Amino acid sequence: MLMLIGLTVVVVLTVAAVCLQVLRRGDRRADERAAAVLMHSAALAPQTFDPAMVADLPEPARRYFAYAIQPGTPLRMVAEVEMTGELGLGSRERANYLPMTGRQVLRLDGFVWQVRAGAAAMWVSGSDGYVDAEGWTRFWLYDAIPVARAGGGDDFARSAAGRAVAESLFWTPAALLPSPKVRWEAVSVDTSRAIVSLAGHEHHVELTVAADGRPLSVSLMRWSRENPEKRWRLQPFGGTIRSMMEVDGYRVAEAVEGGNWFGAPDYFPFYRARVTRIQLHPG
Repeated sequence: MLMLIGLTVVVVLTVAAVCLQVLRRGDRRADERAAAVLMHSAALAPQTFDPAMVADLPEPARRYFAYAIQPGTPLRMVAEVEMTGELGLGSRERANYLPMTGRQVLRLDGFVWQVRAGAAAMWVSGSDGYVDAEGWTRFWLYDAIPVARAGGGDDFARSAAGRAVAESLFWTPAALLPSPKVRWEAVSVDTSRAIVSLAGHEHHVELTVAADGRPLSVSLMRWSRENPEKRWRLQPFGGTIRSMMEVDGYRVAEAVEGGNWFGAPDYFPFYRARVTRIQLHPG
């Protein structure tokens, strides 16, 4: 009898392990399909940047685009970004930063961020994303045990869309040029606000620049439930740009950090990244 029970337990555990591996492989395939969707239009012949495109924008926004895009540069709306850095899984008082490597495909209307964080003793891997109006987060411990699986619905879509818009100012400045979905307004002598229509909502993202147009910080009121009440609401989110790099006629962020409650006393920069490779595509 005991042998039969033991055999049953082994069979159940084996089946469970196989099912989890099938699910993990399915997550990876879903990530790759979503990234392919974002890259789908990247073969289209791009326009080129003309400063006249931003002549009517508020002065800080004009300064930003003059710094970020050289005249005559093809407009590239999609970025493939490889990065290293740290993820803080704790709090402002105890950050618990883990080393991180990641790859992201980013377009104004979506992103797929695949990441691994941790060391040999404890590591997690998975992805955050927003494609075709659906947001998700899917993470695994040791690539074997699911620890976070959430997504679907307007709340996740709205939150993820806010991240896509904010990070586009880091890595795809051409995507924020004036268009039917993007308009700009003045805030102060060094700050302009981009208003982007996405996921059925308007996302108001503030960009602060230096005297030469170099971006210093990006902030927005992002739809989030990262609060003690775990309730969806608008709350501060943003980050700072620590250094810039040049690629194909663009100046884009090389080192960034960001997190919830940006600009408030409770700000915790749980995300610190340094770009190791970036490739820009039309899109």
